[in-house]
Amino acid sequence: MSNQPSNRIKNMSTSATLAMAAKARELRNEGKDIIGLSLGEPDFNIPDFIKEAAKQAIDDNYSSYTPVDGYADLKIAISNKFKRDNDIDYSLKQIVVSTGAKQSLFNVAMVVLNPGDEVILPAPYWVSYSDIVKLAEGVPVEVPTSIETDFKMTPEQLEATITPKTKMLWFSSPCNPSGSVYGREELEALAAVLKKHPDIIVVSDEIYEHINFKGGGHVSIAGIAGMYDRTVTVNGVSKAFAMTGWRIGYIGAPEWIAKGCTKLQGQVTSGANAIAQRATIAALEAPKSKIQYMIDKFHQRRDLVLDLLRKIDGFNVNVPEGAFYVFPDVSAFFGRTLNGTQINNASDFSLYLLEHANVATVTGEAFGNPNCIRISYAASEAELKEAIARIAKVL
Repeated sequence: MSNQPSNRIKNMSTSATLAMAAKARELRNEGKDIIGLSLGEPDFNIPDFIKEAAKQAIDDNYSSYTPVDGYADLKIAISNKFKRDNDIDYSLKQIVVSTGAKQSLFNVAMVVLNPGDEVILPAPYWVSYSDIVKLAEGVPVEVPTSIETDFKMTPEQLEATITPKTKMLWFSSPCNPSGSVYGREELEALAAVLKKHPDIIVVSDEIYEHINFKGGGHVSIAGIAGMYDRTVTVNGVSKAFAMTGWRIGYIGAPEWIAKGCTKLQGQVTSGANAIAQRATIAALEAPKSKIQYMIDKFHQRRDLVLDLLRKIDGFNVNVPEGAFYVFPDVSAFFGRTLNGTQINNASDFSLYLLEHANVATVTGEAFGNPNCIRISYAASEAELKEAIARIAKVL
């Protein structure tokens, strides 16, 4: 026996966010006082009204296999949510419930992509996009952005990147890792380019939809004229409802894509967890006011973190308008030696902060931007103040 995994697995990157979280846990087990600002996980407990729905589902004996594409009444709740929050009309045949939005993304890639198809990824992008595309034998094509443009891709950049092999465009808004939010005019400008290329499918990752501080609220590209029939809208309950461990994501998509995702899921995982689905109905049917306290707290933490980081020479920050991350440019430190450690790139910088400040962040290289690091402010204000004080001290 060779005891070697497949080339597919050997060539796949390890999730940088999960790897940093694992390293932080390892150091904590060694007795080090590590403050974790690497994971994209709300530090709030799940709201009580969702817990009660889950308890009721247990009492009601929801313990059997679930429909592959999700309970019908959950899909009705999702359809109503799309109408209420996004002004998009998806029928139940266009909706598929999966074990987290990550599986939803993987399903779509496997259903749509053929070997050699190109997928445009405005960088920075969520850490798993590139490897999911590669697993589906597609070719990720990065479009670099910078802090000067709030990490948003321009229509000119999109037009210049499209080739005859372009099959998909993937992006998130609000964005992980940058917190950037595309407004209606910006999405309309991108749509104007895409309308010249009708065969390109758009994957719009909107998992941070409710954690949005931008005036005017969230805008879905599927609601832009001419984009509905070619857009897959991906969402879930992990972030806004603090339900990361419940693993429920979903899509609204053209029916042929939804049908393919159901077919694939039937051979891989079958339907998502029964109790989590019942709890998700309660989450999606609730008014946004039920979770506003978490959104308000994230907004306060963002302002706190920006204020503290601006006081550190070498940190270049913009104002993210959503999610719960800041993505500072730290390239001013590259080429410097700090406490005997040579800093050549964002990975060196992030590891330096872990070793010397006991603060876990994530290198921007994992997100397609080598000049930045991602800092999650899904932590208490006390932890955030202490973490940034430590960072300032070691710099």
